[in-house]
Amino acid sequence: MQIPSFEQLLEATCHFGHLKRKWNPAMAPYIFMERNGIHIIDLYKTQAKLEAAANALKDIAKSGKKVLFVATKKQAKQVVADRASSVDMPFVIERWPGGMLTNFTTIRKAVKKMAAIEKMKTDGTFDNMSKREKLQVTRQQAKLEKNLGSIKDLNRLPSAIFVIDVMKEHIAVAEANRLGIPVFGICDTNSDPNSIDFAIPANDDASKSIDIILATVCEAINEGINERKVENIDNKDEEAEATDEKPRRQRIRRKAEHKPEVTE
Repeated sequence: MQIPSFEQLLEATCHFGHLKRKWNPAMAPYIFMERNGIHIIDLYKTQAKLEAAANALKDIAKSGKKVLFVATKKQAKQVVADRASSVDMPFVIERWPGGMLTNFTTIRKAVKKMAAIEKMKTDGTFDNMSKREKLQVTRQQAKLEKNLGSIKDLNRLPSAIFVIDVMKEHIAVAEANRLGIPVFGICDTNSDPNSIDFAIPANDDASKSIDIILATVCEAINEGINERKVENIDNKDEEAEATDEKPRRQRIRRKAEHKPEVTE
């Protein structure tokens, strides 16, 4: 895992904060200076916080758990979809379904409904419907697919959520905090980092800034997934060796038991 250099973060405009009048005093420790009425973020602190968050996410992925990425703002949608998909993690880029975490059972029912519609189209049930019924089912499927298609493989609550704009996604953050789910997030100078377990101070409005941070955390997640695969292979090899060793020991023991005693 390679943490971006100061120059790379600077080039990606990670240092640009919001106007001074929009700042949140809780972000004071991460602000380097003010220039032309705009706060400048301390990129050395961005590096340190990004490394801590990446290591934590790597451990989560290594344990085989899921991280839910959340970004409903326009400039972050495609970046999040591409990066999260590359490491096979669920994501929400449309409207946040209220109660998605706190009322997860209901969300799972909607996902199962989507799966049931797909099954109807393959087993011939859909073909026997009237034109009007087909239209209703198709519209329902499109709506479910748009809002929940990216989380259809999320069978249980995620072990962590990664939020791009903690102000915009405050409902998701509140639900995660209520359930004790760790929250990772990009915090701009107008954000409150106190509700975020792993706050990464950076510009959350520029696509380049979002992408460089997501590239780093997704690389860490990918490393965790690969390390888990290697460990599983090693464990299987050890089990196979132990299985092969047991019959051999039994044969040796049997031979020893039947070996005739030597008399003088």
